[in-house]
Amino acid sequence: MKRLLAILLFLPLLAIAQQQPNQIQQELAKLAWQDGPSKGVVGANATISIPKGYVFLDGPNTRKFLELNGNPPQDNNYTIAPNTLQWFAIFQFAPTGYIKDDEKIDPDELLKKLKESDISNNEERKRLNMPAIYTDGWASSPHYDIQTKRLEWGTQLHSADGMKNVNYTSRILGRTGVMSVILVADPDTLDQDIREFKQTLSGFTYNPGQAYTEFKKGDKVAEYGLAALILGGAAAVATKKGFWAMLVGAVAAFWKLIVGVVIAGLAGITRIFKKKS
Repeated sequence: MKRLLAILLFLPLLAIAQQQPNQIQQELAKLAWQDGPSKGVVGANATISIPKGYVFLDGPNTRKFLELNGNPPQDNNYTIAPNTLQWFAIFQFAPTGYIKDDEKIDPDELLKKLKESDISNNEERKRLNMPAIYTDGWASSPHYDIQTKRLEWGTQLHSADGMKNVNYTSRILGRTGVMSVILVADPDTLDQDIREFKQTLSGFTYNPGQAYTEFKKGDKVAEYGLAALILGGAAAVATKKGFWAMLVGAVAAFWKLIVGVVIAGLAGITRIFKKKS
């Protein structure tokens, strides 16, 4: 199996801090928010049911959403969130090929490897003049649901400057690759947000011919299994300081760079959606 390299980068929030809340609200309101109940098209691979009280952004608008908040623009990402923006989730498909799900997951061994990777990750962070980030433990131990074909886990992290964060990630296996779903939420409401997030994911469906169970002989098969998705996945961090920031997970050969920063708790944010209804 190819060596996987995960480099975690904590993004500076200066660009956000220099903007006025009213300006950001105005720009957010200009995005083409798709209200539920409706169906969101997640690229060429899948769809997701958008419940009442939730909103969705397509690829071009998610690109603007990320760029608006001081991040490099990224294509082929999709957003779903409650219309309060209490949390949001970013979808991105990686054409890894079919990943066999018969690998046994050892949470203790995976946690040990994640902590060991802190050394090289923090060397890179130091080079970029960013505070070190350390893995403390599992917020939610890795678990794979054989029925939904979803691999999920959460990690507890802390930075050298004392900031504590929680990452929660879901990987939905498909016939030709994996849908990465990054939950961005505040640690103080994480349990509730995870419940809502999982309920929302129940409306996710791969398009005909793309489901994991539709694998056919001759399809591309990945050289790695479930453990590699945990050791090399992109992650999201939610801080307690009123800002939400995503980490970067750069994995050799198959994971693209994903970046995102969002302001949480903007006064009057729900009015954006009330005005449109």
